[in-house]
Amino acid sequence: MKVVYFSLTGQTRHFINKLDNVTAIEITADAPDIELTEPFLLITPSYAEETPTARSSQDVVDPVFEFMDWGLNAAFCQGIIGTGNKNFAGIYIYTAKELSAKYQIPILYDFEFNGTPTDVAFVENIIQKLDAGAKIKVNPSSAADK
Repeated sequence: MKVVYFSLTGQTRHFINKLDNVTAIEITADAPDIELTEPFLLITPSYAEETPTARSSQDVVDPVFEFMDWGLNAAFCQGIIGTGNKNFAGIYIYTAKELSAKYQIPILYDFEFNGTPTDVAFVENIIQKLDAGAKIKVNPSSAADK
C-alpha cells in the first residue's frame, strides 16, 4: 500500500521516515498533479484559520486538494490520517475532516506532530490491513469524529 503525504514543516515527513517497508510519495506545492492508479493511504497535516468557526483549510494545503482532484486519485484513496496539534482544538486535523467530507473517505487515525512510537505502530497496522484487503472500521470515539 502506497502512502501519499503532504509535509509543510517537515513533521509529517519525519513521521513517514519512521514507517517500515512503506513506499511513500510526497505531494509538493510544485507538483500536486501526481496520478495514482492503485489504492493508497493519505496522511495530511492541518492548517486552517485559527478560529472556532473555521470554514476551510488555509491555502497552504491546496496541493492536497489538487492532488485528490487529479485523475482518479480520490477513488483510489482508502483512508485519511490527519496530523496536527490538539492545542488548536476545533481546527485539530481540520484538513483531514474537510477531505473526508468532500470525498466521502474515512479518517482512519490521527496523531500529533511527528507521532509517537504507538502512532507509528497503529499506522503500520492500518497499512498492513489495507494491503491485505481489509476495510478499516473507524473508531467513533476518536478525535477525528469530534
